[in-house]
Amino acid sequence: MAATGTGTRPGLRRVIKVGTSLLRGSAERPTAAVIADLAASFGRQQRRGDQLALVTSGAVGLGCEALHLTRRPTEVVALQAAAAVGQGRLMALYQDAFAVRGLQVAQVLLTRGDLASRRRYQNACRTLEQLLAWGVLPVVNENDTLATDELRFGDNDTLSALVAVAIGADELVLLTDVDRLYSGNPRTDAQAQPIEEVRDLAELERLSHVAGGGGRWGTGGMTTKLAAARIATSSGIRVRLADGRDPAVLDLLFAGERVGTVFQPSATPLPDRKRWLAHALLVKGSVRVDAGAERALLQQGASLLAVGIREVEGEFGRREAVRVIASDGRELGRGLSTLSSGELRRIMGLSSEAVRRELGDVGDAVVHRDELVLTCPPA
Repeated sequence: MAATGTGTRPGLRRVIKVGTSLLRGSAERPTAAVIADLAASFGRQQRRGDQLALVTSGAVGLGCEALHLTRRPTEVVALQAAAAVGQGRLMALYQDAFAVRGLQVAQVLLTRGDLASRRRYQNACRTLEQLLAWGVLPVVNENDTLATDELRFGDNDTLSALVAVAIGADELVLLTDVDRLYSGNPRTDAQAQPIEEVRDLAELERLSHVAGGGGRWGTGGMTTKLAAARIATSSGIRVRLADGRDPAVLDLLFAGERVGTVFQPSATPLPDRKRWLAHALLVKGSVRVDAGAERALLQQGASLLAVGIREVEGEFGRREAVRVIASDGRELGRGLSTLSSGELRRIMGLSSEAVRRELGDVGDAVVHRDELVLTCPPA
């Protein structure tokens, strides 16, 4: 994978995410016009030396349109079938519009499971890297035709952040249907204040708590965009959020103009494997630890030992991901458990010697520090 930063790469590496609300267009600016404007901006920027990837929604909506469905299906199998119809139509629109600008595009369909497996994650990274090296634009979408609820990203904001992490992007651009981030929902709250810059993860965390406080803003798209910003910025990637309804907005962003909201990257980004542990893994359960284990994890950089575990939640196997939870319910970190949930219930609280007597030579660490990423700042 390429490291974050320009290095020897030409220009910058950027991921641009476009959602359904923009792609469905309007009477004044239909879907074909939206995609044509994207192609024009991408073409100009790629000629300047940037490497670009596009994360797109829209397959289900186009499938529903082709099938003359008056409402979006609610059953999973019907959604998957609509996506199967719409995905080809979506790619045809992109291929036609980008070909006019001299750009080749490639369809990349991913499920959460593709990134949760370390081997498949690395394969996806290599494929995306090769496309970028060839000057081909990856057009990435969730594989709605195959993804089950367990393997879904939940939204393409999350997918776009994970793609940005996977290719070591310099910048993630989230195009939405508001002009910037606000302190509340500007459509319903007259006191909502515009936010031009989010400087660090602590500030982002405070805004996330506000967004989750209820109401339409808290349950809608802005919450997922803040979650995507947290994934990207913690990995050293700058995030820009702007109004995609404006045809000129991408050119302004590419030119470095201060439009929308910018989320500054962390000054101490996670290394590559820790990024994967923190953001791409599918968490199967959790372990609750005592105060002594919490101090050892946060202040001493220690591994998690069986003696510090007080409760095991969920069912998971060996080498599956778990959350490490403090006694007050705060998430301390995530990592790979060396033992299954059943084995942990048998030995939690035991000393290392007692664990070895019970299970044989499994090692001292339940979650080794090399396979643990802290999501809570040190005390």
